[in-house]
Amino acid sequence: MVAPSAGLRAYGRLLFEYLRPERRRVAALTVLLVSGIALQLVNPQLVRRFLDTAQQGGSLRELTLTATAFTAIAVAAQLVRLGAVYLGELVAWSTTNELRSDLALHCLKLDLSFHKRHKPGELIERVDGDVNLLANFMSQLVIQLITNTLLIVGVLVLLWALDWRVGASITGIAVLGVVALSWLNSRVVPLWGELRQASADLFGHLEEWLGGTEDIQTSGASPYVLSRLYPLMRRRWLSMQRAMKMNFFIASLPILVPALAYVAAYVWGAQLYRSEVLTIGSVYVIFYYVDVIKGPLWVIQRQVQDLQTAAASLNRVAQLFDERSDLRDGRIADIGPGAVGLRFDGVTFHYDDDTERPALSDVSFDVAPGTVLGLLGRTGSGKSTVIKLLYRLYDPTSGAIRLHTGGPYPAATETPADASADAGADAAADVGGGVSADGSAGDAVGYREVDLRDLANAAIRKRIGLVTQDVQLFSASLRDNLTVFDDSVDDARIIEAVDSLGLSEWLASMPDGLDTRLASDQRLSAGEAQLLAMARVFIRDADLVVLDEASSRLDPATERRIENAMRALLEGRTAIIIAHRLGTVDKADEIMILDGGRVVEHGRRDELAADAGSRFTRMRRTGLGEELA
Repeated sequence: MVAPSAGLRAYGRLLFEYLRPERRRVAALTVLLVSGIALQLVNPQLVRRFLDTAQQGGSLRELTLTATAFTAIAVAAQLVRLGAVYLGELVAWSTTNELRSDLALHCLKLDLSFHKRHKPGELIERVDGDVNLLANFMSQLVIQLITNTLLIVGVLVLLWALDWRVGASITGIAVLGVVALSWLNSRVVPLWGELRQASADLFGHLEEWLGGTEDIQTSGASPYVLSRLYPLMRRRWLSMQRAMKMNFFIASLPILVPALAYVAAYVWGAQLYRSEVLTIGSVYVIFYYVDVIKGPLWVIQRQVQDLQTAAASLNRVAQLFDERSDLRDGRIADIGPGAVGLRFDGVTFHYDDDTERPALSDVSFDVAPGTVLGLLGRTGSGKSTVIKLLYRLYDPTSGAIRLHTGGPYPAATETPADASADAGADAAADVGGGVSADGSAGDAVGYREVDLRDLANAAIRKRIGLVTQDVQLFSASLRDNLTVFDDSVDDARIIEAVDSLGLSEWLASMPDGLDTRLASDQRLSAGEAQLLAMARVFIRDADLVVLDEASSRLDPATERRIENAMRALLEGRTAIIIAHRLGTVDKADEIMILDGGRVVEHGRRDELAADAGSRFTRMRRTGLGEELA
């Protein structure tokens, strides 16, 4: 939990940032709420005038005018209240949707280590559930608290104006209620925070288990899942109990405070009426104002409860915003034109949860531009880690990964990107300049390379394409699934890519062509999934393609389509193929074999095939599956 002062500053920053675009609506909402307070304070005075006029034998016309004014003001108060509710909902939805969008974008920008620590269900609860509880806070909570407090202050001022003894007694009772409310509030906010965390943990596990329903059912793991579910539900239930028990005392305050105020009103009203200090109308006004206080007290009690849950949610939202990626985005906008090669230089990498044994250990290799590398190894040998590091989902623990080109490019004035920011770095990034391995700028037509850590992530995503077997579909058109929602790609480019990969027949098989709607839970065949992934990479025109090839379970006809598409995709491009069958690496220029996170063999495919003692030859002789088992 943050300190109260820090919490107030956080509330203020959040309100200012997200309410500023809604300032006109907020101003109108404030006017309506203040107007509602004024109308509530005026009507009791009309009732007082009506009673005193009737007791003193006033005219029917005067009584009728007073009653008419009372009715008009009562109707106006209801209309004002309706307008306030409408504007409040508009502000709430606008601000919380903006906050949700910012939170979701922030999470998407965080590195993979963050997403390994937090389950998708937990993040959904934090991005949507916590923000939902801020809806009232973002629209009316603070304004309602202020205006209802002003209403109570206005009532107390009018009671003091009637008689100081009445005003002093009821003011003292109100002050005691405020002190008690503040004391209880400081103790219940942490309890609501515990409840929100317990809910996030429960939903995080539920999302994970529901996503694995098929595996859980077929493996008979339901009893284990339930044994994990019960403690999580019990923890949430106990957290709810603790919060609600403390909340019971807060809920009793709007009952206790008016009850004590009524006692004071009876005592002083009777005494002052008998001594003729107050008229019957004035005595009625005392009771009416005490009754008016009951409404704001209930509203304040509910708003304080909302504030408690909002404070807990706001702290969690602030903590999520405070999360920072361990991966600093590079400042070089592009490596420059030309075919792209790859160099791993003494790369060692540990996952956060595996500090004893590195996933990769002193891995070094070079892939020249235009070369196709076949990557082989047992499960757990480090193949997937190489791809994650290449796509910069993680940074190496030690060593460096560099992209390099050998083609012509503009002269560079770039300094190393890890140096302090300066105008030279910006200028080099603008012209696509790079640095060589020793940190100096490359010459105008020679070899040049850039450390991935110095290259902007957007440039990495642009230059490196990834084709996997596990293809993510989105609930959108086939067009959007192919371009991944890039509106700058026109249909002509999509058709060209599809034709180049020999996928025109596949596209023609779609019922509505590019407008065919796909669903996020829709199942594609293994072949269709790879065709879609290849088309995505081809449309982006990536220079380096990483292909996780798993065509062993395809029928011959689909396999031929995949091979034809793969041949077109790899033409003129640098590629890394994670092979699951030896037929695939026949397309490779080089073979590299990993074992235990180390490179145990790397060379030209034809040379390794001709070496009777090489591991690659043994794989060809015994079969890839047996050798890697």
